[in-house]
Amino acid sequence: MDLFAGSWAYLISMFGWGKDNHLYLEALDSLKLTFGLRILLDLLCPFTLSDPQHGVLGRLALTLRISKRRPMCFSLDPVLPKLLSMVQEDHGTPVVPQVSAMAFFILDLKLPLPHQVYASGFDPEEGAVLKKGRGDYICAPASLETIPNGFFEMVRQLNVSCAITVNSPVVQSIMLRVPDHLQSLPVSDGLKLQVLPSMRHLPSCHKHHFAAFVKDPPMLVVWDDDPQKVLSRAENIEQMIVRYVWHMAEELEQRAEKGHALESIPEEISLADLENGVVAEVRPLKLSSCIIVSLALCLSISCLGLGWRALALQTTVDGSYLRMCLIIVAPLTIAVSLFFFLIIVADIFELVGPVGCVVENSQNYSGKAPRRLDRAQGAFPHVTIQMPVYKEGLNPVIKPTVLSVKTAISTYEMQGGSANIFVNDDGMQLLSEDEAQMRREFYDEHNIGWTARPKHDPKPKDSTARAFVRRGRFKKASNMNYGLRISNLIEDKLLTVERHEKWNQDAELEAYRRCMDEVIEEDEGRTMAGGNVRIGEYILLIDSDTRVPSDCLLDAVSEMEASPQVAIIQYTSGVMNVSDSFFEKGVTWFTNLIYTSITFAVAMGDIPPFVGHNAIMRWSALQDAASYICEHDKCEKFWSESHVSEDFDMALRLQTSGYQLRFGAYTGDGFKEGVSLTVYDELMRWEKYAYGVNELLFHPFRKWPYKGPFTPLFRQFAWSKIPFFKKCTIMAYVTTYYAIGLSWPLTLLNYFLTGWFFGHYDKYYIDSFAVYFAIIVVFPVASNVCLAVLRYRLGQQGLIQALISNFKWAPLFTIFLGGISLHVSKALLCHFFEINIQWGATSKEVERCNFLEEVPKILKSFCGTFLFCFLMTVLMVCGMYVFPRVWRIDEFASIYPLASVTVCHFLLPVLLNPALMKFSF
Repeated sequence: MDLFAGSWAYLISMFGWGKDNHLYLEALDSLKLTFGLRILLDLLCPFTLSDPQHGVLGRLALTLRISKRRPMCFSLDPVLPKLLSMVQEDHGTPVVPQVSAMAFFILDLKLPLPHQVYASGFDPEEGAVLKKGRGDYICAPASLETIPNGFFEMVRQLNVSCAITVNSPVVQSIMLRVPDHLQSLPVSDGLKLQVLPSMRHLPSCHKHHFAAFVKDPPMLVVWDDDPQKVLSRAENIEQMIVRYVWHMAEELEQRAEKGHALESIPEEISLADLENGVVAEVRPLKLSSCIIVSLALCLSISCLGLGWRALALQTTVDGSYLRMCLIIVAPLTIAVSLFFFLIIVADIFELVGPVGCVVENSQNYSGKAPRRLDRAQGAFPHVTIQMPVYKEGLNPVIKPTVLSVKTAISTYEMQGGSANIFVNDDGMQLLSEDEAQMRREFYDEHNIGWTARPKHDPKPKDSTARAFVRRGRFKKASNMNYGLRISNLIEDKLLTVERHEKWNQDAELEAYRRCMDEVIEEDEGRTMAGGNVRIGEYILLIDSDTRVPSDCLLDAVSEMEASPQVAIIQYTSGVMNVSDSFFEKGVTWFTNLIYTSITFAVAMGDIPPFVGHNAIMRWSALQDAASYICEHDKCEKFWSESHVSEDFDMALRLQTSGYQLRFGAYTGDGFKEGVSLTVYDELMRWEKYAYGVNELLFHPFRKWPYKGPFTPLFRQFAWSKIPFFKKCTIMAYVTTYYAIGLSWPLTLLNYFLTGWFFGHYDKYYIDSFAVYFAIIVVFPVASNVCLAVLRYRLGQQGLIQALISNFKWAPLFTIFLGGISLHVSKALLCHFFEINIQWGATSKEVERCNFLEEVPKILKSFCGTFLFCFLMTVLMVCGMYVFPRVWRIDEFASIYPLASVTVCHFLLPVLLNPALMKFSF
């Protein structure tokens, strides 16, 4: 790897017994050293056996001869595990590497070759510190622990898993020449590493930098959450610095060769210079989506007109005007068919329409990253990463998400910003004390702010206990509201704090802790909270099973700062698979299909969605347009607790208030989300969406006489200034749930109409077989072909590969979408008739279940579905063989639609259940 000029010098532990001399000799043989010209990076690695009586047994110094080679980089990864395994194999004792010193410096080699460099030396203030447990640390050398306010004590206060010191003459030279006012040093393009005045400032440093230059004593401190990765992190920092210096040197040489005068960089940049140098990006309004909607409406109205023509012709023939009553259902016909016609027109645009808009920026779409904020203009906005969690596993689910977020925070802080993680833990007070303590320790170690509300107990058995209600059918909204409320209460108290002239960060932190304690005390200790729960200018909302790009926060805030009218930027997402089941892979394909379709539609000018995660929100917009006073507890809240689809409700409220939403696709699949692992979870999602859509549009039947059928939010949406064509696409999406829910009752009705009155019903009526045939042609066939062509045109996949992938999963989703009508209608009816129905959190972890365990679970969960399938089967058999001859139904066009619905409902929990299909016992 031609990365930089460098050489490694290793000081390897030498053991004091003669029989083990082969250990370090084999280790030396395993080192494939390549020495560079400009960089010397030496590492002192004494290995300490866990048995304290051994101590550090010795050192071995290597004399390295620098040879003039091309720049190369050597990694420690293959060396340390081999040496450790050899030591453990011979002695049967676990070995813990304790890195006591790591140094790198730049050599301007003007000495004549050959020139020998000797690597040696040891500083008593250098070493490594490793965390064994909460508040329990070990160090090497052991003398570090005896130094007052030294490296060991400061790392303990910093509360990290592992930290090492990095030192060399060049680090000392850099530190001696750093001006007192300088707080950071560039280590890469756009990234700066913090500079601390002394080791005492380490506990209050930017923890997510994962490294810091220290002036007194002059050294570099590196830490990591994983002790196995601390060397890699130090190596990465070294590589960044070398690349940066190398790049700067080459740039200066090129400019010198061209005769360009070197201009000094001004220390300050005036606002006038910034205004003159920055041109606001012009984002055009795309109208392709408007054309698509117009053509779809033309198709819908034309088909409706053909039906009316048939009514007119039949009325002319027989003179009966009663059939004209069918015109009443015209609005319903347009509503449920609009999505179908939109897909037809969109398919044509995917084949031959423009696709350049997908990589461009428009008013509601970002296909390329924005111009980044300039650090010279001042501090970047603070970002809060909000993550609601429930009972997900700490290690398999929450921890990987947190580590992913911390990587993004580290990049953003090194770019000049600041961020904090805010967890709303709804499972803390429901778990066992041991599990809850593990979570608290994890949050404390990773510098995470968190809140945990009391458990749901509306009627406590203990008369002295206070009742608490976790409102909402799906508790996510009320969980986030509770966390935001605690944060706001603390902020209100902080506003009353008088700050004197010598007020500093330590005083602010002490005031914050005092205010948090007061808030918890006022709630009689029912609320649990810790860490930094303050909200920044922007909130990045994620789920507990999310992965975020390592460099996304600066782009997000840059775009939000440049577009004050935008309240939410929803990012496209990839899928993070956690199992190898065919169902999860199928849902992955469907999710990718959805995001590809959304990307293309929004790039054409359609309204962007908000899916409730992987989105950055403007906190001031939520406070301005989304806040309300809850009628139950009179508290200010932001997320609707009376709606299951709180994200859809939030999007509507913000847009009806004049704010815009935007869809960001330039991150690609950098954001990743989990998908449903089982058919139970996927069905639950569709039921929840259907219920949520219905409660946004309609009141329950009981309230229609005095409130009317439509909700105030829907009426506000209908009369808002949102463009008409965007309202049409929203309604097309909404009405798909009603089309799916009406599928089985209309198919059953069609069975009797076409079976008993075949050839006698009005031509205005289109039978289910014709509708079924049209749906099969448009969705599984034409849409999959057009999607494959679109992905080919966008360069995402080869045409043949895309076609194979699409048609491979078509049977699975034909069964799934054909078998959910009963479940969707159940959710719709539960809202209309105010029947209590609740949903839990979707599963984030794979649950191993064998055939014998799965069968009772299916019978219990789908007993109503199987009863429906049995009754429909009996009906069709009786209709063909048992009914009186004149009432028998034996027409294929009458039987097939109902048989298809019945078969899909039966196969859904059987064929789409991996645990059942494996036949494992």
